[in-house]
Amino acid sequence: MFSVTVSNISSSTTQEKLHEFFSFCGNIKSIDLKSEGETTQSAVVTFEKPSSAGTALMLNGGTLDGEQLNITSDVEHHNHQEQPHHSSSPFEQSDKPRAGIAAEYLAKGYSLSDHILQRAIEIDNKQGISKRFLDYMRGLDTTVGQKALGSDQTVSGRVQSTLQNARTRAKTIDEQKGYSKVAHEYYSKAISSPFGKSVLEFYTNTSKQVRDIHEEARRMADQHPVTNSSAANTSGTHATSTGTAGRDAEPGFATQASPTVV
Repeated sequence: MFSVTVSNISSSTTQEKLHEFFSFCGNIKSIDLKSEGETTQSAVVTFEKPSSAGTALMLNGGTLDGEQLNITSDVEHHNHQEQPHHSSSPFEQSDKPRAGIAAEYLAKGYSLSDHILQRAIEIDNKQGISKRFLDYMRGLDTTVGQKALGSDQTVSGRVQSTLQNARTRAKTIDEQKGYSKVAHEYYSKAISSPFGKSVLEFYTNTSKQVRDIHEEARRMADQHPVTNSSAANTSGTHATSTGTAGRDAEPGFATQASPTVV
């Protein structure tokens, strides 16, 4: 059982909203939501993997529907324990670096304080990045590099001006071979962009700063136009480029129910 206890939940928060909020952490097995009087609720959120519960604890102090969440656990949840992988996807949401998950929250319209972003960076520095995710990104580095630049070439090994000139060629090959259907669309597009080397370093290197998370969030947001949703109507706060959008996590625009595929 890899569970966290969430208290001080607003009475207006539904189980669906709570599931949406915590789904960025990884696959959820169950949510037991209970009323605590007339104004607040509490919940036990149980995840499939310990690393997901660890990510949820990272969000302690965030705000949902106007209330500051208290997220705790009686046990320590160890991160990135390599377990049998049964999904057809090359990696799972819980395999991603915490800084990357924090960037997803910002890109989807949530406002995370710089304190929470710094916490994400510290967890990555301490726990490292899962081997499964690193293998995926390094494989993508090679695959995209070969398609854009030729045999035995990688994105990380070439200057970005060269990659930018080759982008059109890579796109043509990609459309012919159906490469986007195989790789996760965002990562393949991002690594194929003029910012490819920066994207690759962000996801494979634990040495980063809060502003790096904001920059990656902007790159993600640029790939996903804002759409109307119930989440969009709950707050007018959007993630900002300066990191001053707020001290907590509050939905601003569309938050997808399944953020695993970015």
